[in-house]
Amino acid sequence: MKRNDPDLPSKPSVQVLERMFTLIDVLASREDAISLKEISEKTGLHPSTAHRILNDLTIGRFVDRPESGTYRLGMRLLELGNLVKARLSIRDAALAPMRELHRQIQQPVNLSMRQGDEIIYVERAYSERSGMQVVRAIGGRAPLHLTSTGKLFLAADDPQRVRAYALRTGLPGQTRNSITQLPTLERELAKARQSGVARDNEELELGVRCIAAGVYDDQARLVAGLSISAPADRLDEGWMAKLQATALEISSALGFRGFAHSEPQGTFSLPVR
Repeated sequence: MKRNDPDLPSKPSVQVLERMFTLIDVLASREDAISLKEISEKTGLHPSTAHRILNDLTIGRFVDRPESGTYRLGMRLLELGNLVKARLSIRDAALAPMRELHRQIQQPVNLSMRQGDEIIYVERAYSERSGMQVVRAIGGRAPLHLTSTGKLFLAADDPQRVRAYALRTGLPGQTRNSITQLPTLERELAKARQSGVARDNEELELGVRCIAAGVYDDQARLVAGLSISAPADRLDEGWMAKLQATALEISSALGFRGFAHSEPQGTFSLPVR
């Protein structure tokens, strides 16, 4: 969720900047070049005013002029966008929303990423003052098929990659609940793929259950998983909606704007690569 700084004005204090932002928004709304006449109509600016500002933006390479009288966004914006993207840290984007989710549910919240055939826990939000908790150590690792976040990553793989993973690892178990057979894992992944969320039902550790939702980047790629770990008898399915909302908030901060295909209302299924 975007938080506005109350000390900042809602509009630029310099009129030409406001007009410049309006022009850039109009150019961003179209993939092809737009004529000066259409730009003037969409922005309400006089053609001479729009032309003057667009000409200055062209000098700075923020706008391109492929043909006389037509304009489109320039490569300078791509260069700057790549700089911003490179500086975005998943952990930085996630920490404040994770802490807020922990405040609401009073259970540890974990951020983990895939590394080969395992997930690695990269951040956590918990309170030492809380009662019984399941706290995952930062830097800790676990097999993909035994964790809720790991199942999200496997669900995002195509069937051939899942089978290759099963063959490589042998699907070793940790508890009596562990999934160690490929057909069972495939059914579990199908459910995760459909719902967009995954569960660990005491599969990594007896007495511990987890639920996870995906974190996506600006290319709609699954880059991390956000999970809640709790004693098996205390995990509340009602937390799922809060977990998904928090994962979406983090994804939005990373530039995620939704999947290319549309989903029925109320679903958030995983795309398969």
